[in-house]
Amino acid sequence: MSDFLRLVKLVSPYWQRMLWAVLLGFLTVGSNIGLLTTSAYLISKAALHPSVAELMVAIVGVRFFGIARAVFRYLERYFSHDVTFRLLSQLRVWFYQAMEPLAPARLQIQHSGDLLSRIVSDVEVLKNFYLRVLAPPLVAVLILVLMITFYSQFAVKLTYLYLFFFVVAGLILPLGVRLRGRGLGRQMVAVRAQMNARLVDSIQGMTEIIAYGQRQAIQENVSQISGKLISLQGKTAVLSGLANSLNGLTMHLALWSILVLSIPLVTTGEIKEVYLAVLALGVLSSFEAVGNLPLTFHYLEESLAAAKRLFSITATKPTVSNPMLPTSVPDSFDLHTKGLSFSYDRDKTYALQNINLAIPQGGRVAVVGPSGAGKSTLVNLLLRFWDYQQGSIYLGGRNIKELQPEELRQLIAVVAQRTHLFNTTIRENLLLAKPTATAEELADVVHRARLDDFIQELPNGDQTYIGEGGFKLSGGQRQRIAIARALLKDAPILILDEATAGLDAVTEREVMSAIDELMQGRTCLMLTHRLTGLERMDQILVLDEGKLAEQGTHRELLQRKGLYYRMWELSRQIEQ
Repeated sequence: MSDFLRLVKLVSPYWQRMLWAVLLGFLTVGSNIGLLTTSAYLISKAALHPSVAELMVAIVGVRFFGIARAVFRYLERYFSHDVTFRLLSQLRVWFYQAMEPLAPARLQIQHSGDLLSRIVSDVEVLKNFYLRVLAPPLVAVLILVLMITFYSQFAVKLTYLYLFFFVVAGLILPLGVRLRGRGLGRQMVAVRAQMNARLVDSIQGMTEIIAYGQRQAIQENVSQISGKLISLQGKTAVLSGLANSLNGLTMHLALWSILVLSIPLVTTGEIKEVYLAVLALGVLSSFEAVGNLPLTFHYLEESLAAAKRLFSITATKPTVSNPMLPTSVPDSFDLHTKGLSFSYDRDKTYALQNINLAIPQGGRVAVVGPSGAGKSTLVNLLLRFWDYQQGSIYLGGRNIKELQPEELRQLIAVVAQRTHLFNTTIRENLLLAKPTATAEELADVVHRARLDDFIQELPNGDQTYIGEGGFKLSGGQRQRIAIARALLKDAPILILDEATAGLDAVTEREVMSAIDELMQGRTCLMLTHRLTGLERMDQILVLDEGKLAEQGTHRELLQRKGLYYRMWELSRQIEQ
């Protein structure tokens, strides 16, 4: 029930448009009732050969209701679909806004395919919440009131009989369909999400699947899930067909029952003979209002299952919270950490423990260490993707927890080992750092990142599409785009996280020359397990298992012949 109320709250901003759509739906069905009943009266009356003057009102009524039904149907579809599309748009924006603060900490346990399924398929399912769950019952209630008023003008027995069959079609039949298809909507949502997640994961990992010969296994798994989905869709189709058949049966039983009960009333003169067909066709036309009700509970169950999947994400609390009284952006950009300790899981060992770091404004500090030493964790804490449990981080003398996370990240540019490039043009990927950048600014950063010769050789220049993840580019080209993006952002703090990892020696030197340009005048923190070029750093910190093992300049650390010296010796042997 709580999920239902939360859904109602989400759609409540459009209640006025919804009421208009319901009213137009009522007028549409009402016009259909008016058309058939007036036509029946006109034909019955004309059979008695009255003067044309006596038929004029009925003739005008038929024309009016015929035109009105088409107009109201168009307006009803317009308003109902307008509010549905507005609702879907709002739901997607709402879900994205709720999901964004959870990245990356809270979303790491989620499959990318499952998240895509939630924001696309599950939100799409919720269109039925208004179209097939909320609106049809309201229209049916209004039509019921109209028809009870109509039949009460002729005989109370007709009113009770009509009410009985209307309740059977509008309430008892949907409850029966719900019992017959209990759990079907929930299973549909779950299996559809499983299918989407499997397909996305398979497409993203297609290279590895083919390389390791797992095509057949993946195909069998997808086929198995597809079989479940097809089976559920088949059951839903059978349920829909059964519901439509029973609804049609109920409608015709009501028609014949009203007709049979009305004939004696006509015979005794309680009802005029010209109204016999009117009473019968009134039933036939009014049952349009209950045509969509048998599957109401099925769509409700499906909507609640989809909503539950969305709410499970939106109800998650971010790991990082905004300060109650945020301070202004500092004037200086020196970085200091004092006793910094952090664990991803409070019950496990520390990823960083008692780290003390000092980088003056404009200074260059390298953090080195073997894989798993805690280098990337330090970046995550500086960017406030996670919040540390002990110690503190100061920027310009201010604790970063006192700054708005978005304002803090505006001060930091990151060149990571795996820079994500979007499936669009080089220009659009660069503009991610500064959407308002001019052509001159773009040309400048392209030149400083040593990209101009490469871009000039492309057929469409910087308007060339680079593919998903930039797969059309080499590793060095992707890194230079990342450097150009950092240059365009022009942030006072620069973090280089394994920026040259995976590059060959020649490409690494080219990228490092661009990085040298990037580091000028910025507070720089370089995290790497490669020890090339660290002579230019002001200070080097050596991490080992989350702890600060050594600290000093390149020369000082070599003279101590500790962990740094062993890493340096090993790297020289590998290069040779």
